[in-house]
This record gives sequence, structure tokens and C-alpha cells, in this order.
Amino acid sequence: MSFHEGFVDADGFRIRFMEAGEGPVLVCLHGAGGLHLSRGHDLLALKHRVIAFEMPGFGESAENTRSATIQDLAGTMAAAVRALGIETFDLMGTSFGGKVSLWLAALHPERVRALVLEAPAAIRPEGSRPAAGTPEEMARRLYAHPERMPPFPEVDPAVRAKMLTLVGRLRGPDRDAVLQERMRGIETPVLVLFGTMDGIVPSEMGRHYKALLPHCHLIFVYDAGHAIAAERPEAFTEAVTDFLARQEAFVVTRRGTMIFP
Repeated sequence: MSFHEGFVDADGFRIRFMEAGEGPVLVCLHGAGGLHLSRGHDLLALKHRVIAFEMPGFGESAENTRSATIQDLAGTMAAAVRALGIETFDLMGTSFGGKVSLWLAALHPERVRALVLEAPAAIRPEGSRPAAGTPEEMARRLYAHPERMPPFPEVDPAVRAKMLTLVGRLRGPDRDAVLQERMRGIETPVLVLFGTMDGIVPSEMGRHYKALLPHCHLIFVYDAGHAIAAERPEAFTEAVTDFLARQEAFVVTRRGTMIFP
């Protein structure tokens, strides 16, 4: 699937996005490493209009010193979607983007039809730190089988430092009591996916989302690391597209979990 680049002005920022496909709108918010399209995005775009944003302060965008909290960033991204003329949409957040997405859904529940959280980093083990290291070290943490994946891209040191500073400022505590209380009131259907071999956010964190979110479906994707959509794109997309189509009639019951083959 061929993605094309676009830009939108919202909340005082010039925000880059990549878009492909037709159908129901699926807004994607990336992790702490910035926007990286994967085979999973390509497959999702076969059935959805996928809009993958580069959040302000990531990638080649200017340094973001204005977003004081992650709630601010969530509000900016909600404004960016509205600036594209889109009022309601499905939302997918990856890792750090999962926390932004949870806040967006909590602040604008009338706009988010369904929420997908890929290896979300909103709830972390005590004492965790933002992932950093050489490309080889990052690949070992992101993938269950880094030898099967293309080389992890080099990132300009200045860009990396800019993103780490922003993430460090916005990521908040490992267990954010305010967010967790807001999660209890999110009535939106939610799908949470963790790789069974996640080297950044342990998959056992999934049980917290199950306990806090009223309409949460939890899936563990077998033989996948943190970057599930990149490493197991077919399994990931099959689960996500089925969930977005069925929502509360999804194949996984609210009470159970599932190890996806």
C-alpha cells in the first residue's frame, strides 16, 4: 500500500502525517521512537483510511516545548484530526502513543468509536526508563527475532535527543493514578495487544488494562516483541480489523484473554 505525505496546522503546530486507504478512518499515534510505517499499516490500509500522525516534537518536526503534559499532546492530536474535517474515528496508539490515545479517548469520548492499544506504555513496571541504545540494542528489545527484521534505522543524534527530552517530560509516573481513574470511565470498546516476548513493556502489564477498562479485550500475540505490527503483521491485522468491525461482538470475550497464534 502506498502512503502519501500530508501536513495539517492545528493547535499552533505544523503536523506531518502519512495516509493511505479508503473506508472507516483509523488514526494512528506512534511510540517514543517516532513515526515508522510497518507492514501492519499497509495491511490495515486495505480496509481503512489510515492516517498515521507524526506528533509534534518527533522526527523532523521542530522541538516541542509547548506541550506541558501528555494531556496537552492528546488535545493537540484531537485538534489535528478535526482540522482534517474528521469528527469521529477509530484510534490506535502504539507504546507511548498508547498513553496519548487513552487520554484522547478520556477527554473526547464522543469522538473515538473504538480504541486499539499496541504494547501500550501507559502502565509500566516500577522504575522503568525510556528505551534507548544502539540500533542493535533497540532491535533486540523491540523484536522477538531481530535477525528476521530489516536493520533498525539509524537516528540522527540531535533528533534522538530531542525526542528523548520530550518523552521524558511527558511520560509521567509508571502508575499514573489520575489516568487510571479516568480509564475506569472510558466506555469506548478497547483492544489491548501485547507480544509474548515484549522486551520494553512486559506483557503481564496487560492485566491492569483488563482490570481498569470497562470494555477491554486483551490479546497476547505469540512469538512477537514490542513492535507487534512490524513483526507479526498478519496476526496483528487480523485481530485489529476483526475488532474494529465487530467491537462489542468481537471474538474474544471481555472476561478472557487469548494467545493469538
